[in-house]
Amino acid sequence: LRIIFMGTPEFAVPSLEILLEHGYNVVAVVTAPDKPQGRGQKIDMSPVKVSALKHNLPVLQPTNLKSPEFIAGLRSLNANLQIVVAFRMLPEAVWSMSELGTFNLHASLLPQYRGAAPIHWAVINGERETGVTTFFLRHEIDTGSIIFQDHEPIHEDDTVGSLYERLMAKGSTLVLRTVKAIEAGNAPSLPQHDSGPLKHAPKIFRETCEIKWDRPAQEIRNFIRGLNPFPTAWTILRGKPFKILRGQVQPGGE
Repeated sequence: LRIIFMGTPEFAVPSLEILLEHGYNVVAVVTAPDKPQGRGQKIDMSPVKVSALKHNLPVLQPTNLKSPEFIAGLRSLNANLQIVVAFRMLPEAVWSMSELGTFNLHASLLPQYRGAAPIHWAVINGERETGVTTFFLRHEIDTGSIIFQDHEPIHEDDTVGSLYERLMAKGSTLVLRTVKAIEAGNAPSLPQHDSGPLKHAPKIFRETCEIKWDRPAQEIRNFIRGLNPFPTAWTILRGKPFKILRGQVQPGGE
């Protein structure tokens, strides 16, 4: 196998590293461009880039995924499998390029919680279970044929942070299992069935993190858990914004 790995945040790092630990040939890593951060405008590299450099892997950081130069550069690598973990939406010219396909790791049990923030919304909605899914990419976001899924319980005291850690580890194991199945030529490919009501996981913005105190107490507690530690629920107290990290429902609390 000749693999191209695409990802940016910390969530993607264990998936890259487990492939390298098992001797897979990652011919290049595609990640977000470096960004100047803070007052000193110090250049900040993505966690995936830091990991790739540690392993002496070639790194591509396109600003435009449709640019002919980037697509030609990818093609020249002769990869036959592409893996996407927490990266941007890919144009068809990219995801259709490799002979064995392009698969994505998504942090929910698809088709539930398609979108940018599946871990947050599962906790906010008070779910008791979520999981991770690998699936082959196609046009519509998070809709391709499912390869594997693995379930993970959500505990009463979980926050998005604690659940993120567990799904990050579980996801990396699922990525490895998926690569092995594709390599062996026996990877499942099961169409997603949108039966019943679907819950979505849109991107979360600061404005949507304000606590609405007229909601039921348990709903508010789940909202706080689902935004801790990032981006954090907040409220206005004495005219100033305050971050709220924890909430408890009193017995008989509405």
